[in-house]
Amino acid sequence: MLRYLFLVLGLAIPVAGASESSPSKTNDQDRHDLAYSVGASLGERLRQEVPDLQIQALIDGLQQAYQGKPLALDAARIEQILAQHEAQIEAAAQIPQSEKALAAEQQFLAKEKASKGVRELADGILLTELTPGTGNTPSANSQVQVKYVGQLPDGTVFDKSNQPQWFRLDSVINGWSSALQQMPVGAKWRLVIPSAQAYGADGAGELIPPYTPLVFEIELLGTRS
Repeated sequence: MLRYLFLVLGLAIPVAGASESSPSKTNDQDRHDLAYSVGASLGERLRQEVPDLQIQALIDGLQQAYQGKPLALDAARIEQILAQHEAQIEAAAQIPQSEKALAAEQQFLAKEKASKGVRELADGILLTELTPGTGNTPSANSQVQVKYVGQLPDGTVFDKSNQPQWFRLDSVINGWSSALQQMPVGAKWRLVIPSAQAYGADGAGELIPPYTPLVFEIELLGTRS
């Protein structure tokens, strides 16, 4: 309940200040702006606190309580629900970031694995064939010419090639090396690479957080020894 108490107190401070500094007779626009400002402040805080909140139920509870009308839930039930929510928030705060990241990764990979047309390669790499290829496949020490786009699970592009580029397969992340050795020239694949086959627990600077699976669309244009 402390979280909600602080929320109410935080809202009360600007409201009290507005009452002291306002003229004795506030016009309709002033009252509207005050009400809107309180609502906006409350909405911003609740968006961060309870992002999946049902807005209409919030409005109903707020209106009924403010107008002194009978509430749809009794006081004991309201207290129980708020206490449970507070306990969930506190429990989540105790989970290490690494565990949260690993759980998010597993959820993302499971969702991707269930998508139509996806097959699983070695080491948990997920492959969707976008365009088939008919050429040779690289070896572990080959150089490959590719065009690619790399994305985080939320769709953020962290890397892309504007022109075809050459790479040695022994100098790229394990997920690339493993998958491209099975990729014929001319193919275009979508790869979902688990963090263990990418940048793992260390991540890659500010671009890629620890334990982040990566999504690549890769077109293999050529290969050479």
